[in-house]
Amino acid sequence: MNTGDFSQGSISSHILRLGLPLMLAQFVQVAYNLVDRLYIGHMDTSSAMALTGLGLCFPLITLITAFTNLWGLGGAPLCSIARGKKQEDHAKQILGNTLIGLIFTSLILACILETFQRPILMALGASEATLPYAQSYLSIYLLGTPFLMISAGMNGFLNLQGYARLGMMTVCLGAIINIILDPIFIFGLNMGIQGAAIATVLSQFCSFLWVLAFLTGKKNQLPLVNLHRTLDFKIDFKILSLGLAGFIATGSNAFVSMVINASLGYYGGDLYIGIMTILNSVRDVLFLPLEAMNGAVEPIIGYNLGAGCISRIHETVRFTSKMVFFYLLIAWGILFLFPGQILSVFNQDPILIQTGIPLFHTYYFGIFLMAGQYVGQGTFVGLNKPKFAIFFSMFRKIVIILPLTLLLPLIPSVGILGIFLAEPISNLIGGSACYLTMRHTIRHL
Repeated sequence: MNTGDFSQGSISSHILRLGLPLMLAQFVQVAYNLVDRLYIGHMDTSSAMALTGLGLCFPLITLITAFTNLWGLGGAPLCSIARGKKQEDHAKQILGNTLIGLIFTSLILACILETFQRPILMALGASEATLPYAQSYLSIYLLGTPFLMISAGMNGFLNLQGYARLGMMTVCLGAIINIILDPIFIFGLNMGIQGAAIATVLSQFCSFLWVLAFLTGKKNQLPLVNLHRTLDFKIDFKILSLGLAGFIATGSNAFVSMVINASLGYYGGDLYIGIMTILNSVRDVLFLPLEAMNGAVEPIIGYNLGAGCISRIHETVRFTSKMVFFYLLIAWGILFLFPGQILSVFNQDPILIQTGIPLFHTYYFGIFLMAGQYVGQGTFVGLNKPKFAIFFSMFRKIVIILPLTLLLPLIPSVGILGIFLAEPISNLIGGSACYLTMRHTIRHL
């Protein structure tokens, strides 16, 4: 059976075949995330400030990821739909336009952020103590923006052709190299947070070379031919329309993170920004497997939509819903039982840990309710319904989290705790609304 034909065979087998390698790759990425932050959080007596400085860069790094999703999460599902309709030439055009878009966007974005990094970081809550650490990391990290965006944005085109293991290697290669280089540059060469940034850029470059080798190799079923002739602004518009959901989902997260950091800096200072840095790091780790799951599910739904196999879409959603919910339920139990141990992985400061434990419980309360948001979001993208996905991305973060972040701290009895309460409230309302709407939508396909 053709590994890229999702209209035949067991849905669960397709999801597991594509999802498990991707999930393994994401767990390798998890190891990188933990090791990277652990090293920075344990560098020296100023490690807490360095960790906070790194946290100030997170919203900007997330913004780069958002632009990657704009092209990658738009181009890959659209290409999968075209292949489901047996429109191979159109699929090749989509791939070419996605690559060109990623190249130009990465160069423009890197130049803008490099030029205005100081005022941006100050607006995000940086203090005179944390700004040098943030600038040291960000100025180097931005040099790898094209490598990051191209490798991550084009990796979905490996997956939709049935090469999930090769796609897994894109992540594994970069993560493993980063894990190896981190201690060498941070401690061996005594470069501190700058060493962490250099290790990251080098690992991104290796992932870029891996993806480039596939796209120019014989295994690629959608070869890159005459890229300058494939540029089509109508195709670009379709890619961006579909990818807008992923962009808003990630971009709004970056914007909300900026507001949160600024609010924490105003109400609490560097300590609370450091705690939120750890909470967001754990959250990123927690949801990486779900990103992998959506990466497997979206091309399957898109292919079966193009092939007219509606019953298989229903089966895909049912299977995915169960997997995501039980995964988050187990994860929530672990987070609730071991907050102090998890916090200590990143930093040993007793004040940070003591202050962070109750905030940890508050922030992650009912995290399993986010299953509805992830399943709904992935299904809408696979169904080529960007308006629905965009709405619910905006609804949870902009309509719920953002106002609560600004308003709850104004209540005297709540104070800074309100910034952390906004997350579980949004999980309940946003996750439930997205999932119920998605179920209603697929019943009427």
